[in-house]
Amino acid sequence: MSKLLVKKTPGSGRVAHVTPGSAGWTYVGFDLHRMKPGDTVSERSGGREVCLVLVTGKATVSAGGEDFGLIGERMSPFEGKPWSVYVPQDSDWSVTADTDAELAVCSAPGLGGGLKARLIAPDGLSQEVRGKGANTRYVTNILPEGEPADSLLVVEVITPAGHSSSYPPHKHDRDDLPRESYLEETYYHRLNPPQGFAFQRVYTDADAEGKRELDEAMAIEDGDVVLVPRGYHPCAACHGYDLYYLNVMAGPRRTWKFHNAPEHEWLMKA
Repeated sequence: MSKLLVKKTPGSGRVAHVTPGSAGWTYVGFDLHRMKPGDTVSERSGGREVCLVLVTGKATVSAGGEDFGLIGERMSPFEGKPWSVYVPQDSDWSVTADTDAELAVCSAPGLGGGLKARLIAPDGLSQEVRGKGANTRYVTNILPEGEPADSLLVVEVITPAGHSSSYPPHKHDRDDLPRESYLEETYYHRLNPPQGFAFQRVYTDADAEGKRELDEAMAIEDGDVVLVPRGYHPCAACHGYDLYYLNVMAGPRRTWKFHNAPEHEWLMKA
């Protein structure tokens, strides 16, 4: 099995746990908690900032001395927009589930930006459609560049059945602004219906001999996490099964500047 694929764990509790140490990188952390009514998850952010995303369900949330009350409304990630809470570094936070819930804990280094905890409500989230034809997908920006944070970028995407996504293949693994930014990335995948599967490939450019430093193709099931330390990372949703993913990105500079694979650049004009 690929080291980039973190397989789903059955049951409840913390079912996915990605740290910079476990991933072999520097910035991105990602946890997924599957909660039953009455379950509580609480932590201190320490030197990292956190974005709490209610992927599904309703929960009572407090952070940084603020009580945000009962938030959340959708029971499927394929229905509507999420509720989220931004938590700055050195802050306590707590989430208590009111219903069955999935809580994503997205983290990256805090930089002492002096930010406060805040609610990120659905009515304030921008949405966009990317691509055309069978490359169309639907994007909801949870914590984009234009919203305050130190390091984190958080977005969710729905790719309809039979469509491609993160395509044409692009990468963001060089600190070479303004052309390209270095960003580590995680993909938390869900499928509708859940018994389906999809595919994701993570690969680097070939050298003069046609060899690639990294080339992994993975079958993705509902609840899996894929790590993207570098390289291109396209996805494909199979016929009959819509694909959702929650992206977490972070790097030395908080900007998303990507580089398309040159051999597939023609698709942008087709």
